[in-house]
Amino acid sequence: MQPKPNARLSSQAMAFVLAGGRGSRLKELTDFRAKPAVYFGGKTRIIDFALSNALNSGIRKMAIATQYKAHSLIRHMQRGWGFLRAERNEYLDILPASQRMDETNWYRGTADAIAQNIDIIDSYGINYVVVLAGDHIYKMDYEIMLQQHVTSKADVTIGCLTVPREEASAFGVMAVDASLRITQFLEKPKDPPGMPGDPTHALASMGIYVFDWKFLRALLIEDMNNPNSTHDFGFDLIPAIVKGGKAMAHKFSDSCVTSGLETEPYWRDVGTIDAFWQANIDLTDFVPKLDIYDSSWPIWTYAEIVPPAKFIHDEDGRRGMAISSLVSGDCIVSGSEVRNSLLFTGVRTHSYSSMEYVVALPYVTVARNAILKNCVIDRGVNIPDGLVVGEDPEDDAKWFRRTESGIVLITQPMLDMRAAKLG
Repeated sequence: MQPKPNARLSSQAMAFVLAGGRGSRLKELTDFRAKPAVYFGGKTRIIDFALSNALNSGIRKMAIATQYKAHSLIRHMQRGWGFLRAERNEYLDILPASQRMDETNWYRGTADAIAQNIDIIDSYGINYVVVLAGDHIYKMDYEIMLQQHVTSKADVTIGCLTVPREEASAFGVMAVDASLRITQFLEKPKDPPGMPGDPTHALASMGIYVFDWKFLRALLIEDMNNPNSTHDFGFDLIPAIVKGGKAMAHKFSDSCVTSGLETEPYWRDVGTIDAFWQANIDLTDFVPKLDIYDSSWPIWTYAEIVPPAKFIHDEDGRRGMAISSLVSGDCIVSGSEVRNSLLFTGVRTHSYSSMEYVVALPYVTVARNAILKNCVIDRGVNIPDGLVVGEDPEDDAKWFRRTESGIVLITQPMLDMRAAKLG
């Protein structure tokens, strides 16, 4: 299939979202769901950001590779993303690891997840593949990255963050020349190379890759037959292209979507309890670092049919109120105080309780007299009467998961164990 010179490149591309990771650093938040299915921002899931970027960029063909604890993710896709229609040449395929190639191998790596679905991608009739991670929070126009890829005649174009050199050791880092051609790909280097003209900063991989499908297809088939390969983009395919082909870096700042309120390009890996809590709480700022109210670049998701939030009781010490907080639909704040917090759908808070810097996932119930600070509460948790969290670090750590920075994760099994031991 030849490129159409007058069409947007996104109409000739597909997005392949890698959404099979365990997300083990989120601890109990991923006990029953894959990291891309973890809730974020009041009503969305993490994966909605990558998919919304693709949709808003003009990409109408998408595939999602799942592997670990995928049910919650698959159900969300079915409920929230079923509006893509094959009659309009739009597709969203969910591709669980299902031993399609043989009876022994699940997805063996990020590249293998695509290789095992070559026949499905062939059926899309596309020219370009945009490979995405399904577990980051950001807004980006992939059309701009596609245009750079085609203009530069690259074998692969890699989305890159500009980060301070001292922070770059946590990433895969690109050494580039003045034209942004990648000369080295270094995985978590101790001494990251600086950028040409800006030695204090480095280019770190976002895990976003653009390929011509014809090129990637041949590369994947070669990799599948290589017994020494780990079948991973970062470890195998990308270093090989850097060494023997043409790999180009694309700066996120060139395609980051902003509404005018954001002061700098926003990208977050919310892969730890601390990072997850912080990114959600950041949304409550007077001018948040990420504008989720930008109607020109909506974050699509499953829109539940629920009633509006409600605040009841108005007397001293028993006033339903929320300040500098995001409160989702179907929440009832009854005679309690909510500050600098984010409440997901269906949260109930009862009289004389207070919440400060709390991220409460859907359908949490907070009983009377509970005092909660600096915590994340998992979906469906029932906070008991009088529970105090965030004031006594030793007591918090005794019953719940407390991070070194003092953020407390509360799940129902933790509360049940606490109740059993306290009698």
